[in-house]
Amino acid sequence: MSEKKMTSSRRHQLKSLVLAISKGLLEKEAAQVIVDKQNYLTENCPALSMPGSAQELQELCKKLHQQIDKVDEERYDLEAKVGKANKEIEDLKIKVVDLQGKFKKPALKKVRLSADQMLQALLGSKHKVSLDLRSNLKQVKKEVKEEATDVGDWRKNVEDKAGMGGRKKMFEGEA
Repeated sequence: MSEKKMTSSRRHQLKSLVLAISKGLLEKEAAQVIVDKQNYLTENCPALSMPGSAQELQELCKKLHQQIDKVDEERYDLEAKVGKANKEIEDLKIKVVDLQGKFKKPALKKVRLSADQMLQALLGSKHKVSLDLRSNLKQVKKEVKEEATDVGDWRKNVEDKAGMGGRKKMFEGEA
């Protein structure tokens, strides 16, 4: 994979070409913005006719205030939408960074420490900790479970309990 380096004159020529193209695009965009603004103003703002009497002038002011209120409401709504969109964009950027895995875990050195040394490193040299786990355990006495009492012969009561919930004997006695 040998990449040929670009000469400085070629790089300068390409850079100036890109700048010239982008300058032309910016000029076209600025002209389009001016045209769009003019079209919007002619569409939404009719020519102002100055009324002669004071009452007509007051009505005009009321009408203008209503239009200002309406425009302010629209502006507020649009600002809220833009804020929400910007927040969503930031969240998505964070997700992208997380998915790319830019935060690599550093390779950790293997360290041989005894449990006492580890606890001393964590808790500081003030605390003396001995790791005798058996001494910390609670003593539990084993309970011996008594086996169930003698069950006896299972065949003993079979006839008493046989059939129809133990009612078989009743019928046999009548017959």
